[in-house]
Amino acid sequence: MDRILSNQNSHVKAWSKLATKKGRQENRTYLLDGWHLVEEAVKAGAKFHAVMATEEQMAEHLPDVPHGVPAFEISAEVAKHIAGTNTPQGIFAEISLPDKTFNPSYVHDGAWLLLDNIQDPGNVGTLIRTADAAGFKGVVLGAGTADVFAPKVVRAMQGSQFHLEVLNGDLNEWVDALTANNLPVYGSQLNESAKSYRDVEASTQFGLIVGNEGQGMSDVLAEKTTANLYIPLQGQAESLNVAIAGGILMFSLVSGN
Repeated sequence: MDRILSNQNSHVKAWSKLATKKGRQENRTYLLDGWHLVEEAVKAGAKFHAVMATEEQMAEHLPDVPHGVPAFEISAEVAKHIAGTNTPQGIFAEISLPDKTFNPSYVHDGAWLLLDNIQDPGNVGTLIRTADAAGFKGVVLGAGTADVFAPKVVRAMQGSQFHLEVLNGDLNEWVDALTANNLPVYGSQLNESAKSYRDVEASTQFGLIVGNEGQGMSDVLAEKTTANLYIPLQGQAESLNVAIAGGILMFSLVSGN
């Protein structure tokens, strides 16, 4: 097992580049930070390229890593450098980006969350994690939405990318396809004249669009929906965080919750 103590090591430089979208696309891999995420990847049968950990973390978890995966023992300083934080958990994995295409015209069932220009990585990761918890079948990231494999998104997802479909797509095509396949599509709006989310019957087959933090969903998408939904606010706050609003709608709309 190689032991790496310097941030100038070629492996460390390569792993650090995975913090950028360009680096991930060029290498077709991304990083997981922390044993929980690494364990989720093991359970999901993800393709591992490397595992790197401090001495303590390596001793504890290496037996649970797939056989034959290159392992690197790293110093605490290298761990901080790779993670880009001062408090990393001390174990990382480099795994392959998923490589698949998905045609929305084949979607005839399930609950699908559509993210329209959600720019904050924490919100994107939290929405995906909540969709997983609410029993959604998949999440589609539209134009302008933060990269699902950016480090902050990956940390916020907490492994949910291994539990449901997470795809990039043209939301206009998705809405058209879901509608053509007789699945209602709901939008979320900060608009008191929209339909109250409480007046929608829960089901297991629909699409839900959640829009940009400041501007909401696009006017084009808003015109295509089956109904646009509003969450009545009881206090003096003008609006809800998009991830909170999305969570309320997801758990309300999916039957069985």
